[in-house]
Amino acid sequence: MKFICRLSDKLQIFGAYLSSFLFMALTILIMTEIVLRSFFNVSTMIADEYSGYFYLASVFLGLGYTFKEDGHIRINVLTSKFSKRGKRYIDIFAGSITLVLLIFIFYRSILLVHDSYSFDMVSETVSETPIYLTQLAMPLGLFLFCLALLSFILRRITNDR
Repeated sequence: MKFICRLSDKLQIFGAYLSSFLFMALTILIMTEIVLRSFFNVSTMIADEYSGYFYLASVFLGLGYTFKEDGHIRINVLTSKFSKRGKRYIDIFAGSITLVLLIFIFYRSILLVHDSYSFDMVSETVSETPIYLTQLAMPLGLFLFCLALLSFILRRITNDR
């Protein structure tokens, strides 16, 4: 069980670094587009499209790390009235329901990527980027999020945190 938690923590950090890298790439791409348009009156023709792809990937890859660091919004109005033990049980219950829902969303995202690949879908822009490549960040990010949630539940069960 500790192995899963340690592996999850390392994968969450990897996801956060990858998310940060993509966000920096997004910033560089937009700055490049601004400079090219302002000084040279030309465009990359892909800045709008790829900035959206980078943003989507950055958000999804950062979900697990954000959860691990308690960065997601939590409503504590009800749980603030419970004892420490009661909060632990609520965390396990809510985490389990959320994990089941996330596993379903993860599964559906895999089907989405598979369909995009099967139908050879490409973007309708100049780049004609294969859509499945841009969608791969969704199942990867959701997988990391599921691992973070599983680690959260296991830690609550073992009263590790």
